[in-house]
Amino acid sequence: MSGFAFTSDSGVAEGEQIGARFTCDGEDASPRLAWEGVPKTTKELSLAVDDPDAPGATFTHWLVYGIDPAVAELSEGVPGEAMTPGPPLLRQGENDFGRMGYGGPCPPRGEEHRYIFRLLALDATVDLELGADRAAFDEAVGAHVLAEARLTATYARE
Repeated sequence: MSGFAFTSDSGVAEGEQIGARFTCDGEDASPRLAWEGVPKTTKELSLAVDDPDAPGATFTHWLVYGIDPAVAELSEGVPGEAMTPGPPLLRQGENDFGRMGYGGPCPPRGEEHRYIFRLLALDATVDLELGADRAAFDEAVGAHVLAEARLTATYARE
């Protein structure tokens, strides 16, 4: 669906470098994300943040699910808990660092990596356990994606 997109006032911008504050070189805080144009038939939103340039395989930095479709943003610094107290109430999965919630970019020094933020509009609520891993996330949301908002940013460590 056209119009479903991250807004220009998100904490990260398309094609731009992610601020060090949101990486392992800074506070490792999640950036603020805002979006618009959620399809009317959406029952739930889910978010995945990946590094496709990681050595070996795509690296998952953040999984969030159970986002109410009426929510239009995630604030900066979402707590790294399987369930946040809200608002908005969020359920989070385990990232590839082995922690709940957001884990910021941390590529090998001298390498620039891409970080893809994918916000998925789903046609159903998904039954995912708190702290789900990537395989469970993909299995639960895969058949229910109505639309996807995508933002790609970069980061390189000095």
